[in-house]
Amino acid sequence: MLKVPDHQVAGHTARHGKLGPLIDDSGRFYKPLQDDERGSKELAFYSSFSSNTSIPDHIHGFFPVFYGTQLLEASDGSGLRPHLVLQDLASDRLNPSIIDIKIGSRTWYPQASEDYVQRCMKKDKETTSLLLGFRISGLQIYGNSESGFWKPEKKHVQEFTLEDVRLVLRKFVSSNSPIGSNSFPDCCFAPSVYGGSAGILAQLLELKAWFEDQTIYHFNSCSVLMVYEKESMMKGKSSGAEIKLIDFAHVVEGRGVIDHNFLGGLCSFIKFVSEILTGPDEYSTEACSPDSEKKCISTDNEHPDHKSEFSDILSTN
Repeated sequence: MLKVPDHQVAGHTARHGKLGPLIDDSGRFYKPLQDDERGSKELAFYSSFSSNTSIPDHIHGFFPVFYGTQLLEASDGSGLRPHLVLQDLASDRLNPSIIDIKIGSRTWYPQASEDYVQRCMKKDKETTSLLLGFRISGLQIYGNSESGFWKPEKKHVQEFTLEDVRLVLRKFVSSNSPIGSNSFPDCCFAPSVYGGSAGILAQLLELKAWFEDQTIYHFNSCSVLMVYEKESMMKGKSSGAEIKLIDFAHVVEGRGVIDHNFLGGLCSFIKFVSEILTGPDEYSTEACSPDSEKKCISTDNEHPDHKSEFSDILSTN
């Protein structure tokens, strides 16, 4: 029984008769292949990557499991269409908090048409891509059973500034409601979600180490999906925090050259996460609440003990 994903935060959705991905109850995610070269390129990447024995096993773990392709009735009613069959990254999670981060200051790819390049350059300039080397493409942050999710509209997300990005990354690991405009992010889950030997920062640094050497692929317009379960932590269990790389329609051959565009964006994102853990002296940010009210957030010395706890992992990478 196929259905529309509840926890999709970016990309094309299969609602209102539009073409988009579907999921089933067995933990599989069905992504329709696009008609143009993007569909064939993404399939070619998954086929190449999944069978490439030179990719370390621990790096394979940062990518969704690829199960092949399957002909399915398209969500837009256009008939049978080939779909990529992938791991559903949210299938075993209850109310997951998710952020989709598109990596790279340049999201267009070599050999793209001039029209496509111009459209990408425009969006890169209007968002934080050019400024920071990454941008948030979509998110949902779970507050509690009463407030539910904070899931801002796509248009609102595209307007995020540098300060908005800082605030969202803090709200992502806070115990207080992310919805209320008067809530100051306490970042109390940061040590468990971002920190630790298996936390998101450690995973990002592991991925960074591979990108410092790998010259097989160039990952244009790809995203890092960051996910964890707040409710699991409230019950004393693991946060299940992990990252996955997604969206490979614009991957090209590396031809022996390091992917500096992706690596640079990844390093920039790592810096933002690290700053939350090391407790900078001061951040002054503007809140991105659904009602667009602006509030000044002062987060002086929220967690002074974080710096010593994570200094080793930061200084050795």
